[in-house]
Amino acid sequence: MSERVILLHGLWLRGMAMNYLSRRLGKAGFDAQTFDYATVRGGIDDASERLRELIGGFGGGTVHLVGHSLGGLVAAMILQRHPELTDGRIVCLGAPLRGSAAARSLKGIPGGSALLGHSVDLLERGLDRWDGPQQLGVIAGRLPVGLGFLLGGVASPHDGTVAVEETRLPGITDHCVIAAAHTGLVYSDPAAQHTIEFLRDGRFGTG
Repeated sequence: MSERVILLHGLWLRGMAMNYLSRRLGKAGFDAQTFDYATVRGGIDDASERLRELIGGFGGGTVHLVGHSLGGLVAAMILQRHPELTDGRIVCLGAPLRGSAAARSLKGIPGGSALLGHSVDLLERGLDRWDGPQQLGVIAGRLPVGLGFLLGGVASPHDGTVAVEETRLPGITDHCVIAAAHTGLVYSDPAAQHTIEFLRDGRFGTG
């Protein structure tokens, strides 16, 4: 049986944003599917319950999680709270696991909190450390192309929205930095290859 992978998209996006990466994972032999959730109107409790139902419906087998940006933060938070959900691995792409300076800046602008919706607290705060039993790998971008840094507070190096330092959460298994912008991480062939490496081996390759 193929190992399953659930892909979680980032803020303001939908599941189709992860289609390219999903196809790459499928070609590598994984049974990949996207998970669509409301990033503004919904919340982590709603996403958590739906994800628990989805994984429970598989009836066993290994299930990995791959999340871009907020999606990676949501995946890590859910498995921090419910480590029994799966023993699979987690890959976060450009996820501000330690909290997002861009989100904090946006919150300070009139109407900014409404744009972030129910994700505001998680994006602002992030996590203290990773202490779940699952192996967690992080892929960060260092191509500073994007509008996020214009909000202020995003330290270099960054991917245009998330600083590399914001992705370095204590306790994670492995970390790598590639030449990609924030949105481009989900369309990047090197990011896809590193994701496949980590899902298979629990480490990023050196190539």
